[in-house]
Amino acid sequence: MQEKGNISIHTENIFPIIKKFLYSDHEIFLRELVSNAVDASQKIKRLAALGEYKQEVGKLRVEVEVNKKKKTISIKDNGIGMTAEEIKKYINQIAFSGATEFVEKYKDKGEDQQIIGHFGLGFYSAFMVSKQVEIETLSFKEGSVPAKWICDGETEFEIKSSKKKTRGTVVTLHIAEDSEEFLEDTRIQGVLDKYGKFLPIPIKFGTKEESIPDGKDKDDKPKYKSVKKDNIINDSEPIWTKSPNELKDEDYLKFYKELYPMSEDPLFWIHLNVDYPFNLTGILYFPKLKKDFEIQRNKIQLYSRQVFITDEVKNVVPEFLQLLHGVIDSPDIPLNVSRSYLQADSNVKKINGYITKKVADKLNELFKEDRTSYEAKWNDIGIFVKYGMISEEKFHDKAKDFVLLKNTASKLFTFEEYKTFIDANQVNKDKQKVVLYASNEDQQHSYIDAAQKRGYDVLILNEALDSHFINHCEQKFEVTFKRVDADVVDKLIDKGEAKTSVLSEKEEKAIKEIFEKAIDDKNNSVTVETMATDDLPVTITLPEFMRRMKDMQAAGGGGPMMFGDLPVNLAIAVNANHSIVQKIIASKKEDKKIDLAKQAYDLALLSQGMLTGKALTDFIKRSVDLVAH
Repeated sequence: MQEKGNISIHTENIFPIIKKFLYSDHEIFLRELVSNAVDASQKIKRLAALGEYKQEVGKLRVEVEVNKKKKTISIKDNGIGMTAEEIKKYINQIAFSGATEFVEKYKDKGEDQQIIGHFGLGFYSAFMVSKQVEIETLSFKEGSVPAKWICDGETEFEIKSSKKKTRGTVVTLHIAEDSEEFLEDTRIQGVLDKYGKFLPIPIKFGTKEESIPDGKDKDDKPKYKSVKKDNIINDSEPIWTKSPNELKDEDYLKFYKELYPMSEDPLFWIHLNVDYPFNLTGILYFPKLKKDFEIQRNKIQLYSRQVFITDEVKNVVPEFLQLLHGVIDSPDIPLNVSRSYLQADSNVKKINGYITKKVADKLNELFKEDRTSYEAKWNDIGIFVKYGMISEEKFHDKAKDFVLLKNTASKLFTFEEYKTFIDANQVNKDKQKVVLYASNEDQQHSYIDAAQKRGYDVLILNEALDSHFINHCEQKFEVTFKRVDADVVDKLIDKGEAKTSVLSEKEEKAIKEIFEKAIDDKNNSVTVETMATDDLPVTITLPEFMRRMKDMQAAGGGGPMMFGDLPVNLAIAVNANHSIVQKIIASKKEDKKIDLAKQAYDLALLSQGMLTGKALTDFIKRSVDLVAH
């Protein structure tokens, strides 16, 4: 048997397109050819199960061999095989999908998801690295004649008889000079590890040495000998393909370590398993995140029927969950011809929504079933919950019941619990609940202390997303947030109660002028306020809206310009009722008045960690002088 013909295509330039533009990375050829071989193996297994193949299936596996001397790579399988007519049908007509026809034929018999994909354009990825490709194959069909197909990357092909005696297919690539990197074992091993680590049929690549028991020596100690064994590179039954009731915690943790060997154990995980209205399996892990985390994406791996596709899952997984780790496997996510890029469609949106709901349900379950354990994990999972509430309306609707707020005493509240907690004391004259918070407990300690003396509670909101989270909560929960250093304490929650100043109007004006001279900075405004005698003599504040602008700037969301170490437009509140102010009024010497005012102002700067350099040195010298005299 010998025949020559032309490949049925619509353009003479298809091969240059395949070689240069069809695939973003040339290593994809191995993924496609191995996937095709797995397809062929799955098909024979399925036909045998249906009783349409009566002979022995045998031990199914795919073998990859590199011959450096001949400069070839071979991909062998003992799967369904092809006849010469099927070669002409599936190989010579580019983009005709053999898998599609097979699935259509057997769709009513179930389990069509076991067929990976196309034996069409995927096969032609071989020409990205080859100057010639050969297929030698023998079909499972009784009485079939083995056939050999040869093509050198042009549109002409040749089909002739073959001496192949066993069922299955061998694809041999004669590697082009510019692709000889793929003749290195380490390069092939790396590609197989990347794309074939969890393929459903065993993949053999070379051999490996193992030590096995070999009796005992003269001292009755066990001996071992080295033997060569097939190097199977994949786990053909990864845990996401199993039912959750078959698995223990140790199985999930072991799999996590296989995926991320250097990572700490995850906090918990979610096993995804749905077959309607789309097929989706997988495991998502919640990793431990540090406070100063940098958002690390590309940790979730996307598979299609156990073939690795990509770790870029932004369309499939909601943005806030791209901080998770794990695996998602779905044949219902449409890919373009190279399988390398996701295409958006209704299934992708449904899967995205399903994952969001599944994560929300899991978090709600943990919160309700074991709140103590949930609270212990809050420092790590809080970022996911807050991020999700800000970015996904549907997630917010569920998360509002299990998002937690932590106060300076490290007590945790749900939002409704906290609104009830502050209802008695933190309501202003306009009947609005006011939530006080600190972003830096140490730096803002004096302000926290002043608030707590009034019986107010203070939350800690010090994470990267908290400036955005605060804005979100004000809109959704009808409360007002104020940072403890945004104003003097009695103005943070203005209850409309009049305070009495010990200073006359004339004295207040004089004090204001003295402090303006001492501070000598036109960017900062000085006011004299009626405050408690045990409040600080001077309080430095920045209005809440300016604080938020600054915080959002730090988080990458814009904000005011900064000059040196100080933000612009500081508000300087002088406590009219403090004893230092009385001392300034009583002093007869102008320079003494200025020194005392500078000292009080510098103390306020020092409490904020804002006194540095020469100003700090001057403060220390002035302190010594004041104590000495």
